[in-house]
Amino acid sequence: MQTKFFLDSGDPKETAESLKLLGFLDGQTTNPTYFIKSPQVQERLKTRGKFSREEIWDSYRKTIKEIESLIPQGSISVEVYADKNTSAEDMLKQARELFLWTPHAYLKFPIIPEGMKAAAQAVKEGMRVNMTLCFNQEQAAAVYAMSRGASKGQVYISPFIGRHTDAGARGLDLIRNIIRMYKQGDGHVLVLSASLRSLDQFYAAIAAGTDIITAGFKYIQKWAEDGKKLPGPDFVYNPEGFKPIEYQEFDLNKDWTEFNIQDDMTDKGLGQFVQDWNNAIS
Repeated sequence: MQTKFFLDSGDPKETAESLKLLGFLDGQTTNPTYFIKSPQVQERLKTRGKFSREEIWDSYRKTIKEIESLIPQGSISVEVYADKNTSAEDMLKQARELFLWTPHAYLKFPIIPEGMKAAAQAVKEGMRVNMTLCFNQEQAAAVYAMSRGASKGQVYISPFIGRHTDAGARGLDLIRNIIRMYKQGDGHVLVLSASLRSLDQFYAAIAAGTDIITAGFKYIQKWAEDGKKLPGPDFVYNPEGFKPIEYQEFDLNKDWTEFNIQDDMTDKGLGQFVQDWNNAIS
């Protein structure tokens, strides 16, 4: 089976517990919201108040190092701080520092114009990247075009399934559509299914052929309780009452700047990450 399994969390205790439940983890994805909501950060905010900017980065680094100690060979995604006004130069400056935090770091850049510019340069410099907050197939086409020439596995893309589900659409269609589209290319971008909303979606993402699943601890726990089963050839996931997401044809050989990467859900998700991060800083 090609699918790898990551934990989606900013809490090293959940990393340790997931290892006990599964016996393995291939990696972990973090983001500002998960980091800020982790028990250790919440306890710090309760007892000592908000962080300075230097303190919060140091705390994030220590969290990443703790996760690394538990999964020393695992991929660990670390997110650059970015709002809609952050320049590519600023993101890239952060990325160069964050990439040194752990030997298997993937730098998370948002799929916005400045994030794409920064990621393109990061790939050229040999960094590994995880393009996050993907909500449509055209964004995925742009990520492929932006990173042409990268080695296989150097680039992840993280389509968010659950937020489409929340909006009444079949989020798994987005995964299927991107995988289908990428079969036209050289396979250098790995599809990471994120923001799962049920164990059925977990199984459906495996059945769709996703390269990586990143799941919150409660779904890791549910999967373990379900015997770590894998979907068989007769597995079907086609929930009723959800609007389909139709496949679109895109030319992966175009320049990435020719694609329309704007998406309201990307903007909203980025705003939430920024708000959670800024709420913890004095």
